[in-house]
Amino acid sequence: MKVILLEDVKALGKKGETVEVNDGYARNFLLKKKLGIEANSKNLNDLKLQKANEERMAQQRLEEAKALAEKIAEKPVVVSIKTGEGGKIFGSVSTKEIAAEAEKQLGFSIDKKKMQLAEPIKSLGTHLVPVKVHKDVTATLTVKVKEA
Repeated sequence: MKVILLEDVKALGKKGETVEVNDGYARNFLLKKKLGIEANSKNLNDLKLQKANEERMAQQRLEEAKALAEKIAEKPVVVSIKTGEGGKIFGSVSTKEIAAEAEKQLGFSIDKKKMQLAEPIKSLGTHLVPVKVHKDVTATLTVKVKEA
């Protein structure tokens, strides 16, 4: 019997796949526990439409991420920090502070966890911070650190 899997089933297949299984296994386990549905023409057509819709939504999210990446790259974010004699910084600039300043200055929020800063910024000047907006899109945020 052909079955369309509704969830991942160990040693059988992943969600959305059509697999051939024994009739008893299908009736007594997969269908009963709602792990799969019978692969008839209606269900196969529904699966096809659902996959097309998911692809369209994924493409739309990718386009939105690219647009956001362009917005992020356009304007720099200026962060002020206290300094001592000779321009020595007290503390450092972390992703939390960068995210807060970006929201104030740019008007949209950037998740601090998406910023890929290897270590906090400990010097004045301009720094480039990569921001992962989508699994395929990484934007570069320009951060200018100046004296307060």
